[in-house]
Amino acid sequence: MSVDQLFADRMLSLGLARVSEAAAIASAKLIGSGNEKAADQAAVDAMRTQLNLLDIAGVVVIGEGERDEAPMLYIGEEVGTGTGPGVDIALDPLEGTTLCAKDMPNALAVIAMGPRGSMLHAPDVYMEKLAIGPGYAKDVVSLDMTPTERVQAIAKAKGTDAGGVMCCVLERPRHEAMIAELRESGARIRLITDGDVAGVIHCAESAKTGIDMYMGSGGAPEGVLAAAALKCMGGQMWGKLLFRNDDEKGRAKTAGITDLDKVYNRDEMVTQDVIFAATGVTDGSLVHGARRDGEWMETETILMRSKTGSARRLLYRQRNN
Repeated sequence: MSVDQLFADRMLSLGLARVSEAAAIASAKLIGSGNEKAADQAAVDAMRTQLNLLDIAGVVVIGEGERDEAPMLYIGEEVGTGTGPGVDIALDPLEGTTLCAKDMPNALAVIAMGPRGSMLHAPDVYMEKLAIGPGYAKDVVSLDMTPTERVQAIAKAKGTDAGGVMCCVLERPRHEAMIAELRESGARIRLITDGDVAGVIHCAESAKTGIDMYMGSGGAPEGVLAAAALKCMGGQMWGKLLFRNDDEKGRAKTAGITDLDKVYNRDEMVTQDVIFAATGVTDGSLVHGARRDGEWMETETILMRSKTGSARRLLYRQRNN
């Protein structure tokens, strides 16, 4: 990376924080409204507006769906002024729409940015995911292991028993057998209703969140976003695309994926250095949610760069319009 590119990366990081802040503030006005679509649309509109102020030639590679399915920050959409560096963008303007609509914890506005070609163009299908935080030997766990074997491996690495391992899992019917096996293994489980990007990120700060390992299936685009966060924070992650029919396999091939059985590690999902920002919408383990303070609105953002491993926590206040 040249000096000029490094400088641009540093300068763009603050702009990225402004993008996630705007999305969080817009959706926060609909916390508890019960209207998921309106909250998501507000976040999308605010995020697009801010992205188009940045001096980048950006392409959304992880977005709100295919162009013909969701005309809002869709995959392939070009953003920015077009005058700056070419970049890939992965985003979720409101990660946890249900969490926001129901005023539940851990709703976030999330975005990552890297050089053009730096992120896996994951189709909108499911991905089997496994993630752990930093400090473990390489490949201490794997997707080939059973849930019990994973718990035993992490317990041994931590110097504890299975009861000292906390796993984060999306509470879904498809995970019932895995949850039952984890219970039988002696591990503890934190079940989450939504927001698996946050679930993966929590592994990187286990001392703060109490979560050692994330496992289960969820959206592949969210998997790439989570991998970008772990590339900044440290930790290991693996993902394998899951296909329910030939149409989904066709979408993967259209995205340029030829090996449909490949297990991707973190650095194969995000191949170059990236910057990442997440702003709280509702209160959570990672950041505080957006809140009104009289005539002001205040947000907290975590802003990270994988190049340096730096992480900043930013408090932002603006007048509550």
